[in-house]
Amino acid sequence: MTKNSGTEVARAAGLGKEVEGPAGRLTILHALDLGVKPGEAVAILGASGSGKSTLLGLLAGLDQPSTGEVWLCGQALAGLGEDGRAALRNGRVGFVFQDFQLLPTLTALENVLLPLELGGVRAPEPIARSALGRVGLAERAGHYPRQLSGGEQQRVAIARAFAPSPQILFADEPTGNLDEETGGQVIDLLLGLRNAAGAALVLVTHDPRLAARCDRRLGMRAGRLEPLA
Repeated sequence: MTKNSGTEVARAAGLGKEVEGPAGRLTILHALDLGVKPGEAVAILGASGSGKSTLLGLLAGLDQPSTGEVWLCGQALAGLGEDGRAALRNGRVGFVFQDFQLLPTLTALENVLLPLELGGVRAPEPIARSALGRVGLAERAGHYPRQLSGGEQQRVAIARAFAPSPQILFADEPTGNLDEETGGQVIDLLLGLRNAAGAALVLVTHDPRLAARCDRRLGMRAGRLEPLA
């Protein structure tokens, strides 16, 4: 495949990744193909070290492949520099990470405001406050991350991801640092907001129960993708 069909919000064709290791070249991903349709939730299930987080980073343009091509939101990433890829993601792509990645010197509200301000959104504060309200943290807007529980921090991260109304959301083990009950609440919230927003979701997880709640499930093993029932 040489071009994006235009019907997918993310597409990888012949995507491969190699790195230099102590014993020579190490293959992380083996020339794989993947397409994600608008509004679709795709789970990538695999053990630690299987290559699933590497794939997520390549699809989002956070890393560059050794071989193959990636299209994001209808645009080829090949030939774009770091600034160009960041500009493409701005307002179109949201992220939720296992370790939350909130800025510790900013309040919950300021963390949610950040992508809106960087995107040049006019009057961003009402949007950010609304996003915090949707995750049940309106009254915690002035708190810093250290003053919030792990579940609350992840809810702030979800509010930050959805505030710009992205076309696609990438979530890397979003419940990995949470206990089972809190993790269940967070994934209910994440999938509920995804459904309401109509955004595509690419979810990396090792939890089959979490993967089962997505529209499509793919297994990652030793850098290769395979469909799961």
